[in-house]
Amino acid sequence: MACLPRFAKVMLASAAGALCLAACTTPQERALRQQAEMDRMIIEFGPACTRLGYLPNADPWRNCVIQLSTKDQIERYGDAAYLYGGWGGRGYWGGGGWWGR
Repeated sequence: MACLPRFAKVMLASAAGALCLAACTTPQERALRQQAEMDRMIIEFGPACTRLGYLPNADPWRNCVIQLSTKDQIERYGDAAYLYGGWGGRGYWGGGGWWGR
């Protein structure tokens, strides 16, 4: 670190401190975030599952909500396995995944 200017050292220390503080969330905060995400999924996908014939607030209905949300995320953001190779897929660059096929 001797060759880094003082400004770079301060920025590096600040970034490291911010990263450490961001990682310090309590289990209650994580649970609240997950509950908010589930509430959003229920509002967005719950009516579709009800129209598909599932009884609201039953386990199959909740499973439908999660499956539709997962499908939407894959369609919206793509499947990272094709880009990085996954477990044995051909991958974006044509490689053989972990096993080099």
